Amino acid sequence: MTEWLPIIMFATAFILILFGYPVAFTLGGVAFIFGVFTLGMDFFYALPLRIFGIVNNYVLIAAPLFIFMGITLERSGLAENLLESMGKLLGRIKGGLAYAVIIVGAMLAASTGIVGATVVTMGLISLPTMIKNNYKAELATGVISSSGTLGQIIPPSVVLVLLGSVLNVSVGKLFMAAVVPGVGLVILYLVMVLVITLLKPDWVPDTDMDQNRKSDLKLIKLLKPMILPFVLILAVLGSIFAGIASPTEAAAVGAVGAIVLAWMQGRMDLKTLKEIGRESTYLTSMVFMIFIGATAFSLVFRGLGGDHLLTEVILGSNLSSGGFVALVMALVFVAGFFIDFIEIVFIIVPVVAPIFKQLNVDLIWIGILLAVNLQTSFLTPPFGFSLFYLKGVAPSYISTGQLYRGIIPFVMVQLLVMSLLILFPGIIEWLPDLAGFE
Repeated sequence: MTEWLPIIMFATAFILILFGYPVAFTLGGVAFIFGVFTLGMDFFYALPLRIFGIVNNYVLIAAPLFIFMGITLERSGLAENLLESMGKLLGRIKGGLAYAVIIVGAMLAASTGIVGATVVTMGLISLPTMIKNNYKAELATGVISSSGTLGQIIPPSVVLVLLGSVLNVSVGKLFMAAVVPGVGLVILYLVMVLVITLLKPDWVPDTDMDQNRKSDLKLIKLLKPMILPFVLILAVLGSIFAGIASPTEAAAVGAVGAIVLAWMQGRMDLKTLKEIGRESTYLTSMVFMIFIGATAFSLVFRGLGGDHLLTEVILGSNLSSGGFVALVMALVFVAGFFIDFIEIVFIIVPVVAPIFKQLNVDLIWIGILLAVNLQTSFLTPPFGFSLFYLKGVAPSYISTGQLYRGIIPFVMVQLLVMSLLILFPGIIEWLPDLAGFE
C-alpha cells in the first residue's frame, strides 16, 4: 500500500483543486500532511533550501518583469489603438475585422503576453463592432478568444519562462524555438477564418461598412500605432536572439520600454504607476506562492518514491519515448479542461520531466509542445479561462453556447499544430539550429 502513497497524494491534490481550493495552499497543505505522517517533521528541513533556490533563481526574475510590462502596455491603450488602425486598414476585405483581431492578438502577444488583459481589451473594443457589422456571434467570439491566447506561445511568454525553469533548459532557446510554431498558429488562424468565410458566407459581411467610411485616413496615420509595439518587440526579442541580453535582462528592457510607451501615450502618472505596481505584485506573488507550494509537493512526492514509481511503471510497460510523449500530451490536454496552466506547469511537468530525461527526449521540443498544449487549455470548456474572460465583458445577448461553438474550429487548429510538431520536430528545432543555439 505504501508504494501507492505518491499516487494517492497526487490524486488528493488534484481533486481538492477541482473543488476550488487555492492551488498554492492545497499543494503545500497536502504535501505537509502526507510528509509529516509518513516521513516525519525532520524531512522538511530540506524545504527552506529549495525555496531559497527559487527566490535566488536569476531566470525567474523575468516573470515579474514581463508581467509588469504586459500590464503597463495594457493600461497605455496600445491594444485599442492597434485594433482601430488595423480594422480601418482591412475594412474593405470580406471578414477584415476578423483578420484584424487575429493580427492584433499576435502583436499584443509579442509585446504583452498576458491573456486576460488581451481578451478583455479586444472583447470590449471589437466584439460589439463585429456584431454590429453582422458577424456571426460564434465567429466573433471564437476569433477573439483564440487570438487572445497567442501570448502563451509567442515570446516573450511568461509560460515559457516558467517551463524553462521547471524543465531546467535555456529560456532564450525556448523563445527562439517558439517563433515558428507561434507564427504558424497565427497563419492557420487566418486560414481558418478564410475557410469559414468560404463555407459560411452568411457568417461574415461583405465589407465592414463602418470601417470603410473612415478608410480615407492617410496610410501613415494608420500605421503609426503599429510602430511603437514593433520597436518594443525588437528591443526585447532582438536583444535575446542577438545574444546581447539574457531573457531576464531583456525583460527589464521591456519593462522600462513599456513605461516609456505609456508615457508617450499620455497614460502614465504616479497614480497609474502605483496601480500597475500593485497589480504586478499581486500576480507575481500568486505565481511564486504556487511555485513554493509545488516545491513542497515535489519534495514529498519524491521523498515517497513517486518519481521512481512512475519511472518503473513507464519503463516496465515498454512504452516508447514517442508513446510516453503522446500519453503526457493527452494528460495535459485533458487536465486543461479542468485546471489552470500554472497548476499544470507546477504539478504535472516536474513529475514527468525526469522520465523525459531518462528517455533522452529533447526538453526544448517538449517545452514547446507543452506551451502549445497549455495554450489550448485556455480555449477548452468547461474551464477555458479565455472563454471566462470574454463572457465577463460580452453583451448579455452572447450566450455561453455561442462561445463554446465558436471556439471549436480554433481548438481543431491547435490540435493540428500539436500533431505537426510531434510528427515533425524539425519545425521547432529549425530556428535555434539556424541561430547556432547550443
